[in-house]
Amino acid sequence: MVVDDSVVIRGLLGRWVESDPALSLVASHRNGKLAVDDIERSNPDVVVLDIEMPEMDGLTALPLMLRKKRDLVVLMASTLTRRNAEVSLRALSLGAQDYIPKPETSSEVTTSLDFRRELIDKVKALGARHRGTRGPAGGARPMRAETGAGRTAVADALGRPVQPAAPRVGAYGKPAALLTTKPYSAVRPRVLAIGSSTGGPQALQQLMREIGTAIRQVPVVVTQHMPPTFTAILAEHLGKAALRPSKEAENGEILQPGNIYVAPGGRHLVVDKEGGQAIARLTDDAPVNFCKPAVDPLFDSVAKVFGSATLAVVLTGMGHDGAAGVKTISAGGGSIIAQDEATSVVWGMPGAAAQTGLCSDILPLAEIGPKIARILSGGIR
Repeated sequence: MVVDDSVVIRGLLGRWVESDPALSLVASHRNGKLAVDDIERSNPDVVVLDIEMPEMDGLTALPLMLRKKRDLVVLMASTLTRRNAEVSLRALSLGAQDYIPKPETSSEVTTSLDFRRELIDKVKALGARHRGTRGPAGGARPMRAETGAGRTAVADALGRPVQPAAPRVGAYGKPAALLTTKPYSAVRPRVLAIGSSTGGPQALQQLMREIGTAIRQVPVVVTQHMPPTFTAILAEHLGKAALRPSKEAENGEILQPGNIYVAPGGRHLVVDKEGGQAIARLTDDAPVNFCKPAVDPLFDSVAKVFGSATLAVVLTGMGHDGAAGVKTISAGGGSIIAQDEATSVVWGMPGAAAQTGLCSDILPLAEIGPKIARILSGGIR
């Protein structure tokens, strides 16, 4: 179902959906009220929901849709304004699975191949998860920003039960039960590096709530696939969750223990060493794994600076960004934790990391925070 007040956008998105043999357009509406009234009749698996619409906007319609169909997958669509970024992140906390940044004009939407690919990739990946089938979780290409509602091992933001995807097969075909792990580093971590994408904002907030008191001795560097404006707001939310200073990283600043640094949208965040201190570097290099910021450059850089004192985490997300960096961190003696399939919105990135056989743990989201806290405090691994 496509819900947008622009007839041009509705028609365009509908044609894109219908042109894919794996998808079918069941309904198209100009406002949230019409969409809510039609949920039970059309029974969509996925709704692409605009934010700003007359009569009933997307944020108002979202909980009403989810009450009518509790397992509905909702993908919010919004332009890159601060208000829309705030609303999109709010929607994730209310049960939306993800969002997609929409070009500001109809003409830009029409000509944006990236937007079309990202939209179709996300609809297919999230829809496949919803239906318990294997979609493009590992193979789909994340084009720009990917984020979404994180899940716990028990329920999502609306209390809806979360079931493991079936069959439980890794992103590149190895059964989850056969995945191998390696021991944790014996060296106490001096940095915590986190990579995430689809489902990341909610997962990150849960994680930060659980480890806020444990990160006083280490800086935390985060790459979440997101565009500009969104990353600044995400940093604010993470700071509130952890009760620690949190901001977008700035080029050349010293990484202070107990602080959270988020890669700004459109720039890669890497860690460098200068005068014996770890500093943040922002680069304008080409996208990596079709993403900017990307996780691999961050992971490669922390492995170079911190070696065996690196602790990294790969959370929910589409694609395989971070898997190459996992190999670099492991080669340097560091440790990696990957989120498990059952609690990931999309088990692409963590699945690819797990498939390397180099992670020290593959854990449900609810267990990652306590594990990190124990490791950072020098406790038993």
